[in-house]
Amino acid sequence: MAQPRTIKVGSRGSALALTQTKWVVDRIKEQHPGVPVEIVIIKTTGDKLPNAPLCEIGGKGVFVKEIEEALLRKEVDLAVHSLKDMPAEIPDGLDIPVVPLREDPRDVLVSRGGKRLDKLPKGARIGTGSLRRGCQLKHWFPHVEIVPIRGNLDTRIRKLETENLDAVVVALAGMNRMGISEKITQIIPGDIIVPEIGQGALGLELRRDDAETAKLVAFLDDPETRIAVQAERAFLKCLGGGCQLPIAARAQVNEDAVSIVAVVASLDGKTLIKDQAAAGLQHAESLGKRTAQRILKKGGKEILDSVYGCK
Repeated sequence: MAQPRTIKVGSRGSALALTQTKWVVDRIKEQHPGVPVEIVIIKTTGDKLPNAPLCEIGGKGVFVKEIEEALLRKEVDLAVHSLKDMPAEIPDGLDIPVVPLREDPRDVLVSRGGKRLDKLPKGARIGTGSLRRGCQLKHWFPHVEIVPIRGNLDTRIRKLETENLDAVVVALAGMNRMGISEKITQIIPGDIIVPEIGQGALGLELRRDDAETAKLVAFLDDPETRIAVQAERAFLKCLGGGCQLPIAARAQVNEDAVSIVAVVASLDGKTLIKDQAAAGLQHAESLGKRTAQRILKKGGKEILDSVYGCK
């Protein structure tokens, strides 16, 4: 009997990326105990340049480009990504047919002395590498200072001490997956900070013509999560979502409908344009597009034009 081929899974080398990839690999081994699975660590541009601003080195795609190239060269069969790192457009020949059950997409505050957002003093220094988080924070808490930081999850939390910050804002999903949720000071309500598009969700990227691997991992797909992120990513695509932008969206499936709440904010946080809507499950993509179009008409276009102009 022929030995099954080894499934090679591409992953970044950060602790969080490997934790996520190992979770996928363990599920595959449980479902298909006879299939050998191997993790291939691939260093991306984002990993090689941990302190450079994302937009200067290529935006969202800096965490996936080299892994996608390895997929296309058939050096790996499958890639596990944080969907929030995925640009709106993916290369020809690749697809994301499997989106596992989503973790909680909200953001959290990790602060010195356990101070919640509304208790932070005037001039408090809050670290984040996300325009989305920074702009929304400035809208609701104009007295704080946003300090740009980058790095893996553990590095950003460590910067509380090394960069004399009062707090950092990170994703709840990452804290849960790394088993360090006891460090969380506050889960930030979704009406204060709307999450990143795709936050908390993983995407399994494959070559479009690789039916064998697609069949192997199909059991991991969660239809409700896939529909929700379809709406969010359609919103992102409509707004030209390549580089990091001050935009956010969260979609949720409730029985036979999908709803979305989305935001575009000015860089100084003074203007925040919000929209929400719902549609049938089969209209998730058009829901995302229509929401983006409404936000653009409400003033979002002027904000995004000014952001692109700054860059």
